[in-house]
Amino acid sequence: MKYKIIEIDPYLKPYEQYIDIRMKNYQIFKNRIVKTNERISDFANGHLFFGFHKLKNGCVYREWAPAADSLYLIGNFNDWNGTSHPLMPIGNGAWEIVLDDASIDLHNTRVKVKVNSNGKSIDRIPLYIKRAVQDENSYDYSGVVWLPDKEFQWTDGDFKCEKSELFIYECHVGMAQEREGIGTFKEFTENILPWIKESGYTAIQLMAIAEHPYYGSFGYHVSNFFAVSSRFGTPDELKELINTAHSMGLAVFLDLVHSHAVKNINEGINEFDGTDYQFFHTGSRGEHPAWDSKLFNYGKPGVVHFLLSNIKFWIDEYHFDGFRFDGVTSMIYHNNGLGICFDNYGKYFGDETNSEALTYLQLATELVHEVKPHAIAIAEDMSGMPGMCLPIPYGGIGFDFRLSMGVPDFWIKTLKEVRDEDWDLRKMWYELTTRRIMEKNISYTESHDQALVGDKTVIFWLADKEMYFCMSKEIPSLIIDRAIALHKLIRFVTISLGGEGYLNFMGNEFGHPEWIDFPREGNNRSYKYARRQWHLVKDGNLRYEYLYNFDKAMIKLIKDHSIFEASDTKNIYIDQEKLILAYKKGELIFLFNFHPVDSQPDFFVNLYERGNYQVIFSSDDPCFGGFDRISKDYIYSSDEVGFKIYIPNRVALVLKKLN
Repeated sequence: MKYKIIEIDPYLKPYEQYIDIRMKNYQIFKNRIVKTNERISDFANGHLFFGFHKLKNGCVYREWAPAADSLYLIGNFNDWNGTSHPLMPIGNGAWEIVLDDASIDLHNTRVKVKVNSNGKSIDRIPLYIKRAVQDENSYDYSGVVWLPDKEFQWTDGDFKCEKSELFIYECHVGMAQEREGIGTFKEFTENILPWIKESGYTAIQLMAIAEHPYYGSFGYHVSNFFAVSSRFGTPDELKELINTAHSMGLAVFLDLVHSHAVKNINEGINEFDGTDYQFFHTGSRGEHPAWDSKLFNYGKPGVVHFLLSNIKFWIDEYHFDGFRFDGVTSMIYHNNGLGICFDNYGKYFGDETNSEALTYLQLATELVHEVKPHAIAIAEDMSGMPGMCLPIPYGGIGFDFRLSMGVPDFWIKTLKEVRDEDWDLRKMWYELTTRRIMEKNISYTESHDQALVGDKTVIFWLADKEMYFCMSKEIPSLIIDRAIALHKLIRFVTISLGGEGYLNFMGNEFGHPEWIDFPREGNNRSYKYARRQWHLVKDGNLRYEYLYNFDKAMIKLIKDHSIFEASDTKNIYIDQEKLILAYKKGELIFLFNFHPVDSQPDFFVNLYERGNYQVIFSSDDPCFGGFDRISKDYIYSSDEVGFKIYIPNRVALVLKKLN
């Protein structure tokens, strides 16, 4: 066959022409932007040319504004004089000014660029600025030139990200602290990195790193794509965070937002050169109907140059180990994937597919792996686009992993609509195991999406208001007992079945009791719910400790037995009436009893192989808030058929063969 993707998935054969178009578009666009014998990384160097750069004496500032009539650099250094420092056009829409006066030190000074276009004049933040800050009085944003005398000294030269053990801790630096306020890179480095390492996670995924004017956007309305959010600290403080993480063996991923941009003109890149088409589509095609944001035109080489340079910048400048590409589904369909049920292959191909966005993503993943071969690219795609996580030569898009976005939706829908005794285990098995052949997934039960105000986390659906009154170890509560038991089972079956990697949003591992609500008019600008209450685990008298202990032990088990690498998952048993699920993966047998009340004293495990087995893990252990009903000393002997075992209600067990 022409493309291996069709060999992997024969159901794509009727759509071979579309795969062919996908690959031709990719090659045509690549040939358009990359010269013979050059690589994508040779093209993605906008950050090395544009913006502010040191010279032997002074510095040079270059800007990309193809439709502008004139540009002037303004700032503290010239008392914001709008005519004293003009930029000169140097071709291809680029402008330049050389500041060769050694007495002018621009580092850490505020600047803007006055853009005159079509009879209008507006002061803008430079496109490639590395730092932007907000004035405390006027709330106006300005660019800040970042040209320190000494470069940051990295010590992470030997660090490499391991794809086989991917336990991702999704983080928001600003709300990672306990106090009511905005956390900093320094606080995160000192307090949170050790917590993550101790908890067993192998990577962190940082949200809201690129500058964004509205804190409550969670960082998804980006204004300055090359600027580190000034709320959290300086560029060097972010570098210190990443360097420290690497010294601990933790990979660091950036939550990358190239799916859209904030509409703001004063703070962002919208209409930078005076046109509405410099970066975005014009008219309704350039507007996201649900996100109130602007949509990039991925068919323009100048836009692709800006975005690819942004990717290379974050790797080169900050040593990020990869990216979680946000909003991929929105990118690859003209309808943004809104209200669409992707229930047949025809939904993936045709007029609604944005071929230019697919080409951009192929170039982006190729660039990521070219610049940093061990880097990881993760796609937030809920549509299940075929080939998203297959190599480009196969006819794929080139991502390493796809987020299993249907899994948290399944869990929330189940908790919201289905009684415990009516849980559909066959549907559960389907949701957790059905994925495209040879395409890896990151499983998760909940991310930041479920933690936001207006939604509910898993623990909130299970325990609700009882969390505020009955989480003490001294207060008996059937509601809390149920919540803890099911919280453990849901996470354990997800991590062991749902993919080749796992993600958790910070605090959810111990059942953080509050939703996330950023300061806004409706809550009197309070930071009460924009923080994490780490003391709940450390208290010693609260049952949050049980959930934390379980999460930590669960991750260790998956690591110790290389469960993510096991490709031999075997369904042993599904009993819908008893709510029993049993399966074999790698060298382990997993048993789940989801029934609310019925324990099984003599459940028969059909193995069809002889051997002795022993329980090595039980969610019923007292340190996990269980009732200690399982012995780990007893040896279960299997004849040609199997063996009997006691499995209590709402308990998960793991057994290992001894010989």
